[in-house]
Amino acid sequence: MPLFITQGRFAQDAIKGMLAKPEDRSETVGQLFAKSGGKLLAYYMTFGEYDFLIVSEGPYEGVAISVIVAAGGVTDLKTTLAMTSDDMKNAFAKAGAVAASFRPAGAKT
Repeated sequence: MPLFITQGRFAQDAIKGMLAKPEDRSETVGQLFAKSGGKLLAYYMTFGEYDFLIVSEGPYEGVAISVIVAAGGVTDLKTTLAMTSDDMKNAFAKAGAVAASFRPAGAKT
């Protein structure tokens, strides 16, 4: 199943709410992914450019729906598809075969 890394920042209202009522959001976030056909693998709070980092797996549309739903309390979301090095090796092997048979525009046949 595809892996995704998502980073984002909390909206100002979300930070105010967490200061007033601190809570561990990992279970709630995990349920969100489960409802959309995915699975939360890791949930980290981060310092720096982003406030959190999520590692999840699931169908493309499931992860997209989860991220959109979560967007109410967050800003500046960035989701990246992640692959193992073995998966990437296989992708390069398939792409290499396709690229070898491709004729660029204007090239002689």
